[in-house]
Order: sequence, then structure tokens, then C-alpha cells
Amino acid sequence: MSNLPTTLPAWLALLESRHAETVINMGLDRVLAVKERLQLSFSCPVIMVAGTNGKGSTCAMLESILMRAGYKVGLYIKPHFLDFNERARVNGDMASDETLVQAFNEVEAARGDTALTYFEFTTLAIMKLLSQASMDVVILEVGLGGRLDAVNIVDADVSIVTSVDIDHTDYLGDTREKIGFEKAGIFRPGKTAICSDPVPPQALIDHAEAIGADLWLMGRDFNYSGDKQQWSYGGRSQRRNSLAYPSLRGANQILNACAALAALEALKLELPIGAQEVRTGLVTVELPGRFQVLPGRPTIILDVAHNPHAAAALNQNLGNMGFHRYTYAVFGSMHDKDIDGVIAAMAEHVDHWCLATLPSPRSASASELAAKVQLVQPERDERSINVFDDPAAAYANAISRAGEDDRIVVFGSFLTVAGVMAARKSSLH
Repeated sequence: MSNLPTTLPAWLALLESRHAETVINMGLDRVLAVKERLQLSFSCPVIMVAGTNGKGSTCAMLESILMRAGYKVGLYIKPHFLDFNERARVNGDMASDETLVQAFNEVEAARGDTALTYFEFTTLAIMKLLSQASMDVVILEVGLGGRLDAVNIVDADVSIVTSVDIDHTDYLGDTREKIGFEKAGIFRPGKTAICSDPVPPQALIDHAEAIGADLWLMGRDFNYSGDKQQWSYGGRSQRRNSLAYPSLRGANQILNACAALAALEALKLELPIGAQEVRTGLVTVELPGRFQVLPGRPTIILDVAHNPHAAAALNQNLGNMGFHRYTYAVFGSMHDKDIDGVIAAMAEHVDHWCLATLPSPRSASASELAAKVQLVQPERDERSINVFDDPAAAYANAISRAGEDDRIVVFGSFLTVAGVMAARKSSLH
């Protein structure tokens, strides 16, 4: 064991090299076995969040409100933009390299000859780290699906499914019913199960009833009302009135906020929270890359929309922004996404496409994207399509051409937004 990496970058490099050889085996038996050997368990309430879109926002709102109320909060969220440490947050701060290396060493010692994927290994490590950090509450974001996701080896006290839409069809199926069933896999008998999708798939409802989960549905068990200035949440036994809208911008954030407040209502005996903490928590929540509007001109928007559902929400948000002369899109996507659907959802607002190949073997090439734009978006005056080797080059081109009254929207894969964030960071130094 003595030749193990001693730094976080070296550990991550080792896991990536192993990952290439570890087939993604869609089952939890191996992860459960290692969890037992690690003696991994939580002595505080656990909230688990799954969904096609809105997972990260819901987790961030929960973290913000709970921290305002003085609780010690652990958060596992992914993927990361610039540093792997972003995935593990202890009371709002990223975990240090040292604590992550320590957790990696513990998983390595416990796994023996059990092969784990990169995601399984790092999930076990971060959960072990959070379980040892004496938290009052832990929030876990599910990666893909739910039922077979490595996070699902833990029994959550409250499980949330934010939205159910078509994504990851290779793994999860090609209908909302199939995907809804996969996401409902995080529900537990006798425990609170929340779905904030206004039109929940029947398969999700049926599964919750079959296992005896306590299902809370949007519009039935909790809802919201509001005007331009403020909104109110109404749950089974709790009302939250005169709330400001969440600082995370966008059409779906009110649904995500409702999911967070329903979870807190379900835990109100274990984690009581006052009205002021809820108000302040929603107003101060921050999450990079979710309709994030940067200060300055031209206006720059970062959004990790990478499926048609998220792109439609982004398009709606762009339409609510007021006048901009031209819109430049810096866009890159993984090959397996519904790229045509994403382009179609955004075609209304984009004048100039700056298309990027992403640093991943799963990336669609910029020239493939260009061919799709030409097919999906009808010709328009002064439209342009340019292709680039990476997101930084595409962004540099957009910046060089955009005027003060224009806007640049960077969207698509996490890697598109991360590439631009990294380029902006290095240009500031």
C-alpha cells in the first residue's frame, strides 16, 4: 500500500487511468460491499436529490437555508468546474486536498480487490469524509438516474426528485416513465419522498406507493403562489409567506425552491428553521453556471443547459432579459445528447454560433455541431457559424466580436462552461 499517491492530483490521475479499465457495471453490489467494509454510515439526517435538471440548484438552496439557520451542513455536489474539491463542501467550504487524500486512502484500503469506477470510488470517499465531519445534516446529489447510482447505497431520510425529462437514454431508457422509475429508486419505505415535477410520471407515483414511501407531490401536498414582488410556499402543515424570489435566476427555480422547502418541512422536528433564515437563505444562494449573469458588458451568461428541457428554460430566461442587439452562443456538447433538440430550443435567440469541440472522447466535434445548426436553425440575416478546437477559443472569438449592447451565452456541457471559466480565470492573472 506504500506506493499510493500522496497528492490529490496524483490520486485523481490514478483513478482516471483505472477508470478506463473498469467497465461501468450497472449494479450496486460492489459499492455496497465496500461501504460495509468502510463502516460508512451517517448519524444525522440525510437529504438525497435526484432529477434531470434542478438537482444542483435544489441542493444549493438547502445548503444556504440550513447554514443560515446555524446548522453544520455537508454537501456532495457534482460535477466540478475548476477544482475536484468543489464536489465536497463542509459548511460552505470546499474540502481540503488533505482530507480528500485521507478519504481516498480509506476507500483504497477497504476495497481490497473490488474494482470501482472513478465515480463509485470518489462517491464513497466523499461520503466517508462527510460522515466523519460531525455534520448536523448531509445533502447528497445523485449523479445519473437514481436506482443504480452509487449515492443510492445510503438510505436517505428525505428523497427529492426535481424534474423528469429525457436524458442519458443509453442508461435510463427513452421515455419519461422509464426515467421516472429509475429516479424513484432513491425513495425509501416509510420515508418522505418529494417530487417537484408538476407532471410526475405515473411510474414514479406507482413505485412510491408500492414500497410504502410517504410521497409528497407538487400541487397536491405542497404548492406556491405569488406575484411579481414575492411568493409563498404552502405545505402539508407549514406555510412560508412573503418570500423573495431565489437569487438563482430562471423559470424553474421556484419549483426547486418548493422542493427544498418541502424537504425542510418534513424535517422540521429534527431541524427547525425560522422564517428569516428561509428568506435570507433563498436570497443569498449561489451556484455557478446556472443562468449565471456576469457583471459588465457585453452581458455574459453561463448556463450548463445540455438537454432540451434545460435549453428551453434557458431560452425563456434569455427572452425575459430585455433588449440585446446580437446574441453570441458559445456551445459544445457530448455526442450522446439530443443536440438537435437543444439547438432548436435556442434557435430563436442566437444570431452567431461559436461552436467548440470539448476535451472529452465523448464530445461531438464542432463541425458536427455546425452541420446540425445549419439543418435545425433556418437561415437568418447576419447569422454566422464558426468552429473552434476548444471552448476557450470559441469564447475568445465571441468576445472579440461582441459589442457593448450584445450578449454572449455560454452553454451546453459542464465542460463548455468550465472551459470558459478557466479561460476567464487565467486572463485575470
